[in-house]
Amino acid sequence: MAQIIVRNLDDDVVTRLKMRAQDNDRSLEAEVRHILEQSAKVDITQARQIALNIRERLKGRTFPDSAELIREDRER
Repeated sequence: MAQIIVRNLDDDVVTRLKMRAQDNDRSLEAEVRHILEQSAKVDITQARQIALNIRERLKGRTFPDSAELIREDRER
């Protein structure tokens, strides 16, 4: 199996990865391996097509301003 060394990661990124690993009951190494394996499975062409299909289905629809919805919720 191959090995990869990643240098110059921001401390905040490492901290978040450690927290994520702990949440998933994995070591930091196992968590990073899992993330990389899942990311490598993504077919970017397929993902783009899915996004285009969603855009097409929503085309022409209007949506309320989310800021207004948040204000209403806070006032309750």
